[in-house]
Amino acid sequence: MQKKELPLQLVGTWRFAIDSLDHGLAEEWFKAGIDRSGWREIDLPDFWDRYNLASYDGVGWYARTFEVHDTAAPMTLYFGGVDDDADVWINGEKVGSHAGYADAFFFDVTPFLRSGVNELVVRVVDKGGPGGIYKPITLIRSDRIEDLLRSRYSLLDARRSADWVSDAVIYEVSLRSFSRQGTFKGLEARLPELNRLGVTVVWLMPIHPVGELNRKGTLGSPYAVQDYYGINPEFGTLDDFRSLVRAVHRNGMHIIIDLVANHTAWDSRLMMEHPEWFTHNAEGAIVSPNPDWTDVADLDYNKHELWKYMIHMMKYWVKEEGIDGFRCDVAELVPTEFWETARQELDAIRPVMMLAEGTLPEHHIKAFDLTYSWNVYDVLDKVINGSTPASVLDDILKTETYQFPRGSLRLRFNTNHDKNAWDAPAVEKFTPAGAKATAVLIFTMPGVPMVYNGEEVGNPKPLRLFEKVEIDWSKHDDFRELYESLGRLRKQHPSLRNLSLMRIANTGGPKVYSFLRSSGQDTVLVVINFSRESLTAVLNNVLSDGRTWKQALGETHAHPVGSGLSVRLPGFGYGVFIH
Repeated sequence: MQKKELPLQLVGTWRFAIDSLDHGLAEEWFKAGIDRSGWREIDLPDFWDRYNLASYDGVGWYARTFEVHDTAAPMTLYFGGVDDDADVWINGEKVGSHAGYADAFFFDVTPFLRSGVNELVVRVVDKGGPGGIYKPITLIRSDRIEDLLRSRYSLLDARRSADWVSDAVIYEVSLRSFSRQGTFKGLEARLPELNRLGVTVVWLMPIHPVGELNRKGTLGSPYAVQDYYGINPEFGTLDDFRSLVRAVHRNGMHIIIDLVANHTAWDSRLMMEHPEWFTHNAEGAIVSPNPDWTDVADLDYNKHELWKYMIHMMKYWVKEEGIDGFRCDVAELVPTEFWETARQELDAIRPVMMLAEGTLPEHHIKAFDLTYSWNVYDVLDKVINGSTPASVLDDILKTETYQFPRGSLRLRFNTNHDKNAWDAPAVEKFTPAGAKATAVLIFTMPGVPMVYNGEEVGNPKPLRLFEKVEIDWSKHDDFRELYESLGRLRKQHPSLRNLSLMRIANTGGPKVYSFLRSSGQDTVLVVINFSRESLTAVLNNVLSDGRTWKQALGETHAHPVGSGLSVRLPGFGYGVFIH
């Protein structure tokens, strides 16, 4: 129990229980006053591999008591970070849920607190690697929450990106699946299709030879790189790659490749030539980055000769082979200082795109143009299933302004190669209609949208990373028409390419999200129904200045109601309006 003045940090001793069969919800482990004497004592914050659960993924429960006496002022419970998802109860009452790791989040807990002793229970769902509550939890007056949310990076400006970067529509290509041939030539032949989708940047998953030692699956993971200077013969030759780069540029697009800088295959060229550049354990053996990534060996960035090698290699692909940048795999596992040094040397060649698979605010200062917006992806199914209101998107965008440098670009997506392969394709996770609604969101909210190959035909297959899985391109013209329309809208309306968003209140309930995007005289109004049910929502005060709206996308029935716009939306329906 803890009794102090606010803000109150809920760190130190907690009770913890493993829920490997996920029975805790049904058995109501969250209820107040139940006997938890059999739960182990641990100290938080920490990852659960540090309390002897190194191999555990699943569900864990945490509980502790704390004491407050002044409950008159509104109060907020702030979580610095949980890996991965969390459900929270106070005194047996559900406070809320959060999806996704790494991001700070908070709940208004004023209605749940009582004067005296209170009981806090947190259920953590870990989806891989060491999970847990790894940053402090703080009870604070609601008018002071900004003190905790605001990072020092939010007071700085993000690096200025080239217009083609900030205006981009990125298309991720898994060469094994994109064409029947599974080659550079197979992609080159279909570049006009990507142009019609509005794609401006083609991102190729790793193009290098794949390791054979400790290989996973039939073909191995493309992220187990054998030679950073080589070309995977599955995909063709270096001349074929050069032809693709030229064709992408002829079509007015840019091309980036995946850079796997954190690890290599066990039989990589670097392993043979420089085993001292890898991470060794206490016994002197080279190790994987984590116990699950058995097909790769961890590189040691304490070795500055490794820095020189990797930067020279990056410059080769930009200067000699003409690519336009990199998507950097698990960028958070490589020192930020390395990325900053590499970016400085690349900028001396020409402007490039640097996309980080990560969420670190400091990456935006010097090194990267874009970071992954896992936070949006992670809440989409919760909005659709009703456990979280659509207004959580407001919280995400607000928290981003507190955490990230001003002008930071976030990559928005409703799937990618990891989520398609290990979670579910978008049409399976959200339903086909829900996949369309989420696509409209990621193209119209602030950020840079990304499309994974096959989404434009509603691909229902998991595209396994270690095998060749073909996409059926003959179906679902309705998906292709939607993505082509979204690409045109983004190109035609500068308001969809800046970072402004004004939330528009509506009467549609917790599953309807509506907002305005503006740039000068250009204004776009968006409304999305994340419910499976048809409903009518009045968008408040969107006609107050006498403007009229023309529907540019969606099947809705809209008419004025006073200063508002009444919109009839089908299940998972959406409307995009311009004036």
